[in-house]
Amino acid sequence: MAVDLLLGLQWGDEGKGKIVDVLTRNYDIIARFQGGPNAGHTLIFDGTKHVLHTIPSGIFHKTALNVVGNGVVIDPVIFKKELENLDKHNIDYTSNLLISRKAHLILPTHRLLDAASETSKGKAKIGSTLKGIGPTYMDKTGRNGMRVGDLELDNWKERYDSLTEKHLKMLNFFDVQIDYDLKELEAEFLNGVKKLKTLQFIDSEEFLNSAIKEGKSILAEGAQGSLLDIDFGTYPFVTSSNTTAAGACTGLGIAPNRIGDVFGIFKAYTTRVGSGPFPTELFDEDGATMAKVGHEFGATTGRPRRCGWLDLVALKYAVDVNGVTQLMMMKGDVLSGFNTLKICTSYNYKGEEISHLPYNIEPENVSVNYTEFKGWKDDLTKMTSANELPQNLMDYVAFIEKETGVPVKIVSVGPDRKQTILR
Repeated sequence: MAVDLLLGLQWGDEGKGKIVDVLTRNYDIIARFQGGPNAGHTLIFDGTKHVLHTIPSGIFHKTALNVVGNGVVIDPVIFKKELENLDKHNIDYTSNLLISRKAHLILPTHRLLDAASETSKGKAKIGSTLKGIGPTYMDKTGRNGMRVGDLELDNWKERYDSLTEKHLKMLNFFDVQIDYDLKELEAEFLNGVKKLKTLQFIDSEEFLNSAIKEGKSILAEGAQGSLLDIDFGTYPFVTSSNTTAAGACTGLGIAPNRIGDVFGIFKAYTTRVGSGPFPTELFDEDGATMAKVGHEFGATTGRPRRCGWLDLVALKYAVDVNGVTQLMMMKGDVLSGFNTLKICTSYNYKGEEISHLPYNIEPENVSVNYTEFKGWKDDLTKMTSANELPQNLMDYVAFIEKETGVPVKIVSVGPDRKQTILR
């Protein structure tokens, strides 16, 4: 049985959580493969909004097993809060939430290092979520990190103390003042660890490969977006993990030839949180309207998102890098009411027109060329089938399909799981 893969094709915030929730009924197992509490997957159903950061988005379905893979980094403090939020809704996660022993742990001092590093950069900040993600992945690649499986060892606290001491010495290298109460932070951390240890730890690569051999259906869930990939994103304004399809293999321990369909999620326009280049960013009334109608605020940080027209150059790049087989367009309803819509179809790069994503897309090197489309006035939020969608929207979708060579199988017309049109 192949493992299907779902990931974002822009700078994150594409609506992955909703689509995982919609698709979960078709799968036995939902597995997160990278990132950590810097992710914010929002799900809305039965009039209630849920935001998940580390827990897979299939947790609200009783029949699905949810696996936090080895490529994920876990903050026990935030994880505990997520579990407590699930308790409010009587979600039984003790039997259907499994944690990889090889997933790395975010320590309190990882968050302190993150804050000190970002503060020291001044105007050159990369827009970190300050969740300790970067320092944790640095410890992972530096072979110093703590993993979930270490919590089963008798001397895990000694390992924690040793790494914490090292981090405190590293803080002295930053010429900034970070106020903190380590005893208070550690008390929270230890409570989080206690809660985490009530869950089942597994050797996730063995578990998932056995499930594949047994014919179980698996959906791998990514976090952030392809343009934030540590290798293929807009470096250095990226996250610290591989958010692209290859990251599912290393983040779950599955072979490349086990990957089946690759579902690529994108917004009908483009958004970005934090710093970094954004060629189609709007600073006018159109951008303000997108932000207002689309409620464009980060699910994790609450920061306002920058908004702009759809960047087809970047989208085609992400489709190629990930081997996308099906596209899913989110927030089509947000574009209702615009008289004219635009899609970026090429860049002017150092005096030459190009249709691929170059090494550097900073504004001094890149300007954009647009193709214009007629907008639509229809309220899409009450529509339930593809034949109700306005022709101008269908023309917009058809152009994207033609340019990418990939079918758009889902058009989302609202935040609720029911506001999802299958094509």
